[in-house]
Amino acid sequence: MRRLIAVLVLALLPLPAVAQDRAQTLADIRAELKTLTSDINSLKSELKATGASNPNVAGGSALQRMDAIEAALSELTSKTEELQNRINRVVTDGTNRIGDLEFRVTELEGGDVSKLGDTAPLGGAAASGSGSGAATAATSTGTGATEAAPDLAVNEKADFDRAKGVLGQGDFRAAADQFKTFTETYPGSPLSAEALLLRGDALTQLGDIPNAARSYLESFSGTPNGSFAPDALLRLGQSLGTLGQTPEACVTLKEVGVRFPGSDQAAQATTSMQGLACQ
Repeated sequence: MRRLIAVLVLALLPLPAVAQDRAQTLADIRAELKTLTSDINSLKSELKATGASNPNVAGGSALQRMDAIEAALSELTSKTEELQNRINRVVTDGTNRIGDLEFRVTELEGGDVSKLGDTAPLGGAAASGSGSGAATAATSTGTGATEAAPDLAVNEKADFDRAKGVLGQGDFRAAADQFKTFTETYPGSPLSAEALLLRGDALTQLGDIPNAARSYLESFSGTPNGSFAPDALLRLGQSLGTLGQTPEACVTLKEVGVRFPGSDQAAQATTSMQGLACQ
């Protein structure tokens, strides 16, 4: 019934943080081009006023050479605009796909789709923590990744550790609620990927598989290349299998091996696929 749910996950993965970084780079380039163009126009005016445009130099007169530079700048500006438009189209398409996926997941778990808000654009708040993946030096999910400690807001790490401690004590409902509060209190936090992953684990323990799958999806789509991405994608696939969404589960589990070859999660995904009799 919902065959494309996992396919949509995979189709929009490589985009979040890259779009924002490129948009910023393009903005810088366009500002520099504008400044250069202004400087060239000023120099041309000075050359004309002083009569320095008449003497010939290697490659033509000074004004001729400046005209050539100005033409090259114009061409570069045009290409920059074209790249900006392409990125905007990618962001728009990816955002629409995420919105569709959220709609499908809400339907799957029996939620009220009328209460869904606007989908945050790719490269927005959710991407501000991209690339960091984990907040700890070594993850608790077996990826073995080591990363520099990120800058955190006041009380941010304490709130995260508190929720993690509650999870370790086996109070899964309280842990799920605290992780949810954490992600709402610190949107875009470098700890969000792990918080969403652990919230999914708590919900799984409570038997709330639909919401667990949604939490795994949010963790993975927020940082598809982060330290917790392999676990989030693996558990998303396993959750879909538990929900009876076998085709989607098989596609998602197969992608674990494609994206993270040789990892422990890839091996676990293979085992899960065998259990689901994936083709």
